[in-house]
Amino acid sequence: MNQHSSSEKIPKTRRGRETREKLLQAAEIEFGERGFHEAAISGITQRAGVALGTFYVYFNSKEEIFRALVTYMSHLTRTWIYERVAESPDRLAAEREGVKAFVEFVRQHKNLYRIVSEAQFVAEDAYRDYYTTFANSYRENLQLAADNSEIRGGDFDVWAWALIGMNVFVGMRFAAWEDAQSADDIAESITDLIGNGMLGSKGS
Repeated sequence: MNQHSSSEKIPKTRRGRETREKLLQAAEIEFGERGFHEAAISGITQRAGVALGTFYVYFNSKEEIFRALVTYMSHLTRTWIYERVAESPDRLAAEREGVKAFVEFVRQHKNLYRIVSEAQFVAEDAYRDYYTTFANSYRENLQLAADNSEIRGGDFDVWAWALIGMNVFVGMRFAAWEDAQSADDIAESITDLIGNGMLGSKGS
């Protein structure tokens, strides 16, 4: 199957783009609540409030919209975080705002984890792209921070994946599973760990 076939149906008009996004938003709920195998195209169109035939104007199959959804969720997450860290004065402040933003995003999109987890088995390439895109951007930001003397040098590829892994599981525990703890407090704790390590003053 050509995983890039959906790109041929990207609409050129604003109305078309809005309809496609409406379908993706509906797919987020349908796949998130029912899972890939139980989800139905008819369920997506009903949630989106469009005719069944409209679906095929934008997507060829359930798998195709699922792949597009994984990419869409990646874009939404990264945009949400970027807008909230853009004015951070340094890398550590950006880490703090990034953790807080991710926790807040997951609390508003609790289907994210199920969708991404299923992608590992339904569309592994989309699953890998989801995390690789994050990691590449993270690595570039770490390198930029090092160039600006905000952080020390290191293996930023490994660091990027390690920091993403930490955020993923923090988001799972404190946003997807339960959301009682303040996002600010969670971000502060993670920032302390990143900035001071596990040893802190004991390591000096």
